[in-house]
Amino acid sequence: MSKKTLVFGASLKPNRYSNYAIQRLVSNKHEVAAFGMKSGEVSGVVIDTELVDYNDIDTVTLYLNPNRQEAYYDYIISLKPKRVIFNPGTENPKFYKLLQDHNIEFEVACTLVLLSTNQY
Repeated sequence: MSKKTLVFGASLKPNRYSNYAIQRLVSNKHEVAAFGMKSGEVSGVVIDTELVDYNDIDTVTLYLNPNRQEAYYDYIISLKPKRVIFNPGTENPKFYKLLQDHNIEFEVACTLVLLSTNQY
């Protein structure tokens, strides 16, 4: 089943994990939206540089370090995702608490591993 996913902190650089994640999500037939600092396209997915009021986001997968996440707490919560995945290097106990307060699940995991082991 497709889980609409927002890749948050998306990069156009092919050697970045967020870029790999977009590619793998698309190849696994998930609907993908992306937000990053530079506009462009990865595997047919346009990277938005402005915050969009996306609908029906199942999962937000984070690729921003904790210091940069704080500016986006309210925005991510406002999307009402079912879960937020904290990829390696994005772990953030302060944000975990906010998500719990809003009944949003979170997972400290690697999106690429979850996809490759059919646990996504």
